[in-house]
Amino acid sequence: MVRLERIAAELPEAQRVDIEEWGDHPTFRVRGKNFVFADAEATSLTVKLGKPEAEAVVATDPDATPAAYGLGRHGWVSLSVPPGVSEPRWEQLREWIRTSYTLVAPKKLARIVADEDGGN
Repeated sequence: MVRLERIAAELPEAQRVDIEEWGDHPTFRVRGKNFVFADAEATSLTVKLGKPEAEAVVATDPDATPAAYGLGRHGWVSLSVPPGVSEPRWEQLREWIRTSYTLVAPKKLARIVADEDGGN
């Protein structure tokens, strides 16, 4: 969870909100909009990607599935993050978390992150 919190802390106005109804599972939000859902240990993350990217990730990554509750059809992807995951995997997760943020954040905040990431 510490690693996830550090990644989220890089993002303007990102907040952690624990959901009591979900067993205090954390979500990360920007201005009230979720960009990451997680379990308590951050061994399962759900992020939003563009539909084409989400489809490609699900098709090629054995640790990725479309998110439940119909969210998958809107680009939400659930990712398994086993303990001891490699540094390159964390870099990929960081990229997806930042992408998720830019897709749900207000345009001004999203632009700050996109500019940091090279304008993507």
